[in-house]
Amino acid sequence: MNSVEEARQISQVTARLLTKFPTAPREAVETAVEDAVAHFNGGRIRDFVPLLIERTATTKLASLIEQ
Repeated sequence: MNSVEEARQISQVTARLLTKFPTAPREAVETAVEDAVAHFNGGRIRDFVPLLIERTATTKLASLIEQ
């Protein structure tokens, strides 16, 4: 996957999470995605990175909402 496609998919992840967590502030969703992106930034195989980012950010947001 090239970097343009990955960026597009990550943008879609953010949009999906904003829909999935409508009560979460936009900044919290964007931060969760950015943190997940940073976590997976060094990986050489990038095909599943957007999926892993979405799962990681979803877990983080779900724990924030429960608090």
